[in-house]
Amino acid sequence: MTVSGKWNIEIKSPMGAQKASLDLKTDGGALSGTQSGQQGSQDISGKVDGNNVSWAVAITQPFPMTLEFSGAVDGDAISGNVKAGNFGSFPWSGSRG
Repeated sequence: MTVSGKWNIEIKSPMGAQKASLDLKTDGGALSGTQSGQQGSQDISGKVDGNNVSWAVAITQPFPMTLEFSGAVDGDAISGNVKAGNFGSFPWSGSRG
């Protein structure tokens, strides 16, 4: 199953549901693209291993931190967890869109 494409995701954070869109591209085991949402648009880079994906995004609001995403693709669904520094990990999920 290819990870490449456009995805709409929702992160279940302590600040409420945070919606974002992903535009992902794969090249072998490398993942690249953009993540756009309330924090603006950021370039991402990460890894792909089969259906498993991981990437990091640096944000500045509400505080500067790096969000570390990990998850898996299952058909047209994608889900996983995001580690938000010292704030812990939160689930996220989405679908192709």
